[in-house]
Amino acid sequence: MEKKDIISDDSAVVSLQEVVILKERSKKKKKKKSRKAQEKAMTEKHVEVKEEPIRVVKLVLGDDIRWAQIPADCSMIHLRETVGKKFPNLKAILIKYKDKEDDLVTITTSEELRWAEESADPQGSLRLYLTEVSPENEPWLADIETSSSLKGQGRNYVDISENGSGNSDEKSLSTYIDDWIVQFAQLFKNQLGFSSDAYLNLHELGIKLYSEAIEDTVTSEEAQEILKLAEGKFQEMVALALFNWGNVHMSRARKKLFLSEDASKESVLERVKEAYKWAHAEYIKAGKRYEEALKTNPDFYEGHFALAQQQFEQAKLSWYYAIGSNIDLDVWPSAEVFGLFNDAEYNMEKGTEMWEKMEELQLKELTQPRELRGLLEKMGMNGYFKELPTEAATEQTSNMRSQINMLWGSMLSERSAVEFKLGLPTWEGCLMAAVEKLKLAGVSSANVAVIIRNHCANATAQEGFSLKIDEVVQAWNEMYDAKRGMDGLPSFRLEPLFHQKAPNLYRMMENI
Repeated sequence: MEKKDIISDDSAVVSLQEVVILKERSKKKKKKKSRKAQEKAMTEKHVEVKEEPIRVVKLVLGDDIRWAQIPADCSMIHLRETVGKKFPNLKAILIKYKDKEDDLVTITTSEELRWAEESADPQGSLRLYLTEVSPENEPWLADIETSSSLKGQGRNYVDISENGSGNSDEKSLSTYIDDWIVQFAQLFKNQLGFSSDAYLNLHELGIKLYSEAIEDTVTSEEAQEILKLAEGKFQEMVALALFNWGNVHMSRARKKLFLSEDASKESVLERVKEAYKWAHAEYIKAGKRYEEALKTNPDFYEGHFALAQQQFEQAKLSWYYAIGSNIDLDVWPSAEVFGLFNDAEYNMEKGTEMWEKMEELQLKELTQPRELRGLLEKMGMNGYFKELPTEAATEQTSNMRSQINMLWGSMLSERSAVEFKLGLPTWEGCLMAAVEKLKLAGVSSANVAVIIRNHCANATAQEGFSLKIDEVVQAWNEMYDAKRGMDGLPSFRLEPLFHQKAPNLYRMMENI
């Protein structure tokens, strides 16, 4: 039977209005059930996130046994952190377990920790044996958190947002990395035995106090003299480095030239030309370094002497190459060589003037005033500025003057020979000036006579004038070295440069 607003079935008669009401109630119940299901699911998920299986372990340190709780999938970093909390006085440890053969095995990885758990009595607790060692003997963790283990460790810290949804993958990844960094920092704090925050605060306080103290110190009147002295020493140090750099190039320019006895003249000329180009390039480089040294420290008198030596050697190189190449000297452009000779003499004069002035100031004790000496002694720094005894300083000054005159005399001797070969009337005056310098250097009268007799202007002159003057210079240098060794005098910076032997290239070019 079916009437308006009435539905009939075999079991009951229900009005349409009641059906509608029942449907609405059913929908509400479903919504409530759905909401409750979601809340229950999120609660279960939250519980799943927040709660993990816990394992009880015994930490055994000698007779001291302590309980501890660790996650079921605990990592070595987490385990070490737990041990550090239980035994805060331990700086470095070995963590071991007893295997089935009753051997103590050191645990170094999370995987080995799983093995330890498997070997433990299922009905009992896991026993971990601790041994204190020195920090350098503590094993490094071989599995410092791969990305998968990071996610495992980070699971404890995943947050649930207010609307019940979890963090996105990107946020979770960032959270995992932060957790790892915190754990790693905690490990270092436990191992080193101090609070990093306290250390940073102490460092910040120390820097602040230091800055305030140094500000007052460097602005004082006394500090200005010290700073000025420091500036000069650093300036001298840079100039000395450039000076030594130039010396390296001077040594490279002296590279020996080896020729076989059966070499043809063409091959000899080619080899000599290559050696000439090599030496010329090295002399140019050396000169640039010496010039830079003088720009850095204009009072660096050694730079002038070194530059004079470089220009002198470069002039000789060009002269002997011209002779060896059989160039017509009447048309040969000699301006470059004489320009080098002139520059070398200028630098000798300039260097000598600066050196003599410095020696005079040292005698008057003006280079290091008494007030400054007292200040350095007060600061405990007087040992850094040692001075030679008066007698030794006088002897060194005398030796330095002899070295300068020896180099100067050699320059004038070579120039005299070049001027004579080119037919210039000034050669004789130049030779006499050379003789005077050599006498001032301490060259014996017999050796001076040999130099004059072997001058190319003498009709009875022997071949190889340069070899004779070089022999005299070399003999004098050897005599000086022997005397200095006997007297125990210290060497000075210019000695390696002054005592260099003449390159064999000159002799080969002269005898081609």
